[in-house]
Amino acid sequence: MNRIASFISEAHGLAEASARPGNEAIGRDDRALLDAYSHAVTSVVEKVGPSVVHIHVTQKGDPKHADPRQRRDGRGSGSGFIITPDGFILTNSHVIHGADRIDVILADGRSVSARVIGDDPDTDLAVIRIIAAELAAAELGDSSALKVGQVAIAIGNPFGFQATVTAGVVSSLGRTLRASTGRLIDNLIQTDAALNPGNSGGPLVNSRGEVIGVNTAVILPAQGICFAIASNTATFVASRLIRDGRIRRSYIGVAGQDVPLHRRIVRHFDLAAESGILVVGLEPDSPATQAGLHEGDVIVAFEGKTTSGIDDLHRMLTGERVGEAVKLSLIRRTEMLNVQITPAESRPRPT
Repeated sequence: MNRIASFISEAHGLAEASARPGNEAIGRDDRALLDAYSHAVTSVVEKVGPSVVHIHVTQKGDPKHADPRQRRDGRGSGSGFIITPDGFILTNSHVIHGADRIDVILADGRSVSARVIGDDPDTDLAVIRIIAAELAAAELGDSSALKVGQVAIAIGNPFGFQATVTAGVVSSLGRTLRASTGRLIDNLIQTDAALNPGNSGGPLVNSRGEVIGVNTAVILPAQGICFAIASNTATFVASRLIRDGRIRRSYIGVAGQDVPLHRRIVRHFDLAAESGILVVGLEPDSPATQAGLHEGDVIVAFEGKTTSGIDDLHRMLTGERVGEAVKLSLIRRTEMLNVQITPAESRPRPT
């Protein structure tokens, strides 16, 4: 009881001390910090808000082939943001993929029809364009300079509520998430700034008003685990979509699955990883077929780099590999083979 009484007395003394005139500066400092934070957020909204748009999509095709994140009645919505004064808009691929009609509502209330310039489902990014006057463009920042813990502000249109602002921090960097095509999207930003359906395609912004990411996904039913595609990835993809309308990637034409390798095989061939890619299928007339690959082969390296799983191979099959002969290392039964293979350009996903 004496310890409890002592604790209560000490707490009472601290409360009295904080109420004395000399400690008012502590409260003023706290208010100054909050005011500075509020000012930073409102300044960002004033700077970036005019570039954020609401996207309405109508799809008349087979609903079985529509993206599951869109509504099943053939209508959907999402967010985007203007990246050039002449009307190019960056958004998510899953927002506009397969659309028969796209309408964009600007921050000032104008409604303008849009057309697709380029769509890249592998990174869940797309560029659309509108023709309109007096457009405000957002500035894309450098996501490589991000640090965990810095302020992150999301602007979008969740559930159709336009110009909704949420704020949080950068929770983590370098996350990966699987796209609808099966490829991994690398270098994602994790944030606890609240995102909801309709935020997809909107900007994630730093305290200077620079776009550091494109909001793309939420982990349900978790709270505060949201992801954005890094602005450096978005800048690269958007520039290629505007220039070429697509992103070039290569393929070799195998269906594979990750498999563990027996320890004896790993030791015998001095392999850097204890897993590889089992070839379970081959496309007719594909580079893999022409190179003489067989079902049952296990791919362990691509041009000297370890492929411990199918995701490693996907990362190496870039557009620069198209038409370039490379060495593929594989295990066939008890032998290690090195074959020459020339990746071809991958076919775009049908709309």
